Amino acid sequence: MQRVEVDFGDGPERAYVLTQVTGGVAPGDRVVCNTTAVELGLGTGGWHVVHWNLAREEWREPGPGHVLKARYTSLQADVGSTEEHEAALVDCVSVGGMPVVAAGLHSQVPAVAAAFKDAAPGARLVYVMTDGAGLPLALSDLVAAMTDRGLIDATVTCGQAFGGDFEAVSVYSALAVARHAAGADAVVVAMGPGVAGTGTRLGFSAIEVGPVLDAATAVGGRPVACLRASFADPRPRHQGLSHHSATALGLACRSRVTIPLPLVGGAEEETLRAGVAAAGLDVRHDVVAVKPPDILGLFGAHGLVVTSMGRPAADDPVLFACAAAAGALAGELVFPTDPRAG
Repeated sequence: MQRVEVDFGDGPERAYVLTQVTGGVAPGDRVVCNTTAVELGLGTGGWHVVHWNLAREEWREPGPGHVLKARYTSLQADVGSTEEHEAALVDCVSVGGMPVVAAGLHSQVPAVAAAFKDAAPGARLVYVMTDGAGLPLALSDLVAAMTDRGLIDATVTCGQAFGGDFEAVSVYSALAVARHAAGADAVVVAMGPGVAGTGTRLGFSAIEVGPVLDAATAVGGRPVACLRASFADPRPRHQGLSHHSATALGLACRSRVTIPLPLVGGAEEETLRAGVAAAGLDVRHDVVAVKPPDILGLFGAHGLVVTSMGRPAADDPVLFACAAAAGALAGELVFPTDPRAG
């Protein structure tokens, strides 16, 4: 990805170029931009996107296979897929008990990763990015930062998402790719930057957490659900246990999974427990109390600046404690504690 300035006549404005799709640009090039995100005042996607560089007549970048993403649009790109080239995946239907954490927000991934590496520093963690929000992995500064700091060992993009170290056609095959091609000991699955919500019970992209956990169960993984909870979000439907988690885990997830409940103490923990019970999650799933690590301290130690919905992590600590609890539990599942140890 290139970040550039474009000028429509009123001064410089920010834009980005997905070079895998359109090729690069140079200072002085005339470009065609998609300006919709800026016009709508979007947050995560609030940049112009360069659609074409008028300095060239054509752009061609042959892909490694025959699997298209962004297909049936003028921007469809041949990215191939790992499944096409890995013999070990031909008949693969199992990930051999690998822990799989499913989260509904991209901003929770660094908390999962930092806590996982704190609990299991020698283990490999792979991030599977779904197509529930932003499609280009290059758009995520968080992934770049986590990769640089060794918190994520490889990335897989699945569905219509693209740009990972490995490409996969579905969530199911992405888990197999992570395990058998990327050498994962554990996986965190979440959409890319951005999330869609409508304020309705079913109309939100993070409902995919349910099917992701079902996929993990189907291929023999250890499904771990990352809760979304907040005591800083002004919207009532996201206060305490978010309705996103209540619906994704209470309605959309059909298998029995493990839900780490972070021990944050006080009234916040009581409210979170009450929300889990009210949604019936403690009946349908296995709720496990987990003491999360000091996730804000871990962010600081790794030099990570993490925000969610425009709020710094310190302003919404329970949201990240939920993710840290999931990451810590996944680390314990990779390296279970020996009960005989002192």
